[in-house]
Amino acid sequence: MTDTPPEKKNIVDKSPQWLRLLLFFIFWIVVSIGYTTYMAGKKSEEIAYSEFKEKVTAGDVAKIQVKGQKITGQYAAQEKETSAETTGEEHQRQEPAVFSTVLPGFEDPELMPLLEKNGVVIDAETDETNWLARAFISLLPWVLIIGFFVYLNKKMKDQMGGMGGVGGRAGPFGFGKSKAKKIQKQAVDVTFEDVAGLENAKKELKEMVDYLKDPAVYLDLGAELPKGILLAGPPGTGKTLMAQAMAGEANVPFYSISGSEFIEMFVGVGASRVRDMFQVAKKNAPSLIFIDELDSIGRVRGTGVGGGHDEREQTLNQILSEIDGFSKQESVIVLAATNRPDVLDPALIRPGRFDRRINLEMPRKSARKKILKVHINKVKMAKDIDYDQLAGSTVGFSGADLKNLVNEATLLAARKNKKQVEMQEFHESRDKIIMGLKREDRLSDKEKNMIAYHEAGHALVALLLPGADPLSKVTIIPRGRALGATEQVPEEDRHNFSKQYLLNRISVMLGGRAAEEEVFNDVTSGAGDDLKNASQLARRMVCQWGMSEKIGLMVFKKGEPHPFLGRELTEEKDYSEATAQIIDAEVKEILHQCHEQVQKILQENREKLNLLANELIEKETLTSKEIQTFLQLNETAQSHISSCRGNEIPGNTKKL
Repeated sequence: MTDTPPEKKNIVDKSPQWLRLLLFFIFWIVVSIGYTTYMAGKKSEEIAYSEFKEKVTAGDVAKIQVKGQKITGQYAAQEKETSAETTGEEHQRQEPAVFSTVLPGFEDPELMPLLEKNGVVIDAETDETNWLARAFISLLPWVLIIGFFVYLNKKMKDQMGGMGGVGGRAGPFGFGKSKAKKIQKQAVDVTFEDVAGLENAKKELKEMVDYLKDPAVYLDLGAELPKGILLAGPPGTGKTLMAQAMAGEANVPFYSISGSEFIEMFVGVGASRVRDMFQVAKKNAPSLIFIDELDSIGRVRGTGVGGGHDEREQTLNQILSEIDGFSKQESVIVLAATNRPDVLDPALIRPGRFDRRINLEMPRKSARKKILKVHINKVKMAKDIDYDQLAGSTVGFSGADLKNLVNEATLLAARKNKKQVEMQEFHESRDKIIMGLKREDRLSDKEKNMIAYHEAGHALVALLLPGADPLSKVTIIPRGRALGATEQVPEEDRHNFSKQYLLNRISVMLGGRAAEEEVFNDVTSGAGDDLKNASQLARRMVCQWGMSEKIGLMVFKKGEPHPFLGRELTEEKDYSEATAQIIDAEVKEILHQCHEQVQKILQENREKLNLLANELIEKETLTSKEIQTFLQLNETAQSHISSCRGNEIPGNTKKL
């Protein structure tokens, strides 16, 4: 007996049962069609019904077969003499000829007596004889449709790693199944070494990694590690990157899903998907579940105008229940990320659920330097790149912003047909990110003159006011919504702000408006953003930081940015109308004092203000060194400039 060739054997073994059944049905169809075609190929004569009756009357019809409305029959045999010389026989019969006709739509009572009178053999056939063929023809489309969906479901499940696909977990046959994507071990190529900065966060997560690799060490000691870890921080600080790095270090199944993927228009679907996701993760333990944008489903329940959201709250309840259902033997860790931890439900972040919270802050100068090196190492850089200067000039940049800065600088160098990226590209890209693209419209000489004095006022106050952040650059090139900008760059990170420093910040903000009043005896709308920021800072000094003598140490919610949860509608104000008037008066007093101080500085240095404005009109952009050179500042101002260090606060760029 000959063995089956290996190639053919593999094909048969790998073919699913439904595919073999489908091939059998197709073979049957081909055979049926062939047989029907063969039978239809026999000689048949189509005649009219009236002619058929005439032939019956003449005795020319021997036999008929009635099938529905169709009649097929054979003519009577006719003897035909042939030449005995050629055949050696006396007679030879011809094959009976075949004919067919169709019964009319009305009854013909004369037909049956006519057939019986002429001795015609009648053979009737009912439709029940072909019930199997009709059933097959009616079921064939459904068989093909179901087979197509089963095949597509298998392909999608293979591509999605077993947790997604049409008809499987994310298709029409799995509407309540989880949409979490299983990321294969070999697909996660990020480790903690690829994450610059965030040293404290990495230490916390390394403990979780050790637990996932060898949970027995912790269980033997009776230790219970957190079931849920919450990564909280502003956008772009690396929350998702840290989750990927943790999965890469632990080398365990990693299921990733966004909070919004749980919610559908049907109530109960989100809870069903949560149950399915945790069930699959438990089967593949030790494993890691990552839920991004947790605040989309984890908001405080029963809040907002008109009450809560049933589907979102049921989904949240199911998440709470599933996390509580973890036993000590189930090595599953839930990792979640959000940039709105203040809106999360208290039941979600209590001990036993998301009981460990890791805050990812904006990177400081040293961390920014490390992040820049990680991204810069991937591109061709010039040798004159000053990492310290880049890190110092990117205050307030997140990790994502720094990556974008390097990419924009690389694209700019490519447009200039350069072989390497230089510092000039970084400076231009930074201005583009902060202020936007250069505007194409040209300003009139009058408007350009006014903008120059406005920015010169900011710059001169920043140079001459003791304790202010060092001046970096001044420009009157319109970018985005800004017609000009004055940039201050602190050289050191500052974690605490003194009252005098905050007053200096307000004074620098008001320098542009004071210059307009001093030179033109008029004001413009260009100081709108400066006045807004100065007012907000002054109100926070009064209401939140206790820097007002009349208000004292009391803290009020006025001036505090609230996420809208609906609770504020029912809460009473924690201050009276009289206190509100005092708060407004104190804010106004702070702005008034800073404005008077700035006016005095500009009046005493009016000549320097004119020189700086004229230089800006001619060159459009000036650095701090260029300003100090042509103004020839005295030794007091020079020593002030060299001693002003630190003092970091968001928003160090003044825009007109």
